[in-house]
Amino acid sequence: MKLVFAIVSGDDSPAVSKALAKAGFFATKLASTGSFLSAGNTTFLTCVENHRVEDVIDVIRSKSHKRTRVVPPGMAFGVETGIPVEVEVGGATIFVTDVERFEKV
Repeated sequence: MKLVFAIVSGDDSPAVSKALAKAGFFATKLASTGSFLSAGNTTFLTCVENHRVEDVIDVIRSKSHKRTRVVPPGMAFGVETGIPVEVEVGGATIFVTDVERFEKV
C-alpha cells in the first residue's frame, strides 16, 4: 500500500475533494499554509493499493491548476523588490510513501 500526500491550492481544494470522492478514494483533509505566499492550502492524505497510485494522482492533476499571481512589492522571495512581481502559484505537490500498515477502526 502507498500513502499519497497531496498539497493542493486552497482555490482547487473543493474540486479535488469532490473528484476524489467521485472516483471512490477516501481522503483526510488537513488545512495547511505555504511558506512562500502564506497562502491557504489543503493537504490530502489517501491510502491506496500500489496499482491505484497513478489513478489518484491523475484525479488530483485533473483538478489542480497553476495560475499566475502578482506579489506586492517587498514580498517576493523574502527580498525587498520595490516593484510587484508576477509568480506562478497553484497546482499540486504530491508525495508517495510506502505504508507498512493501514487500518480503519
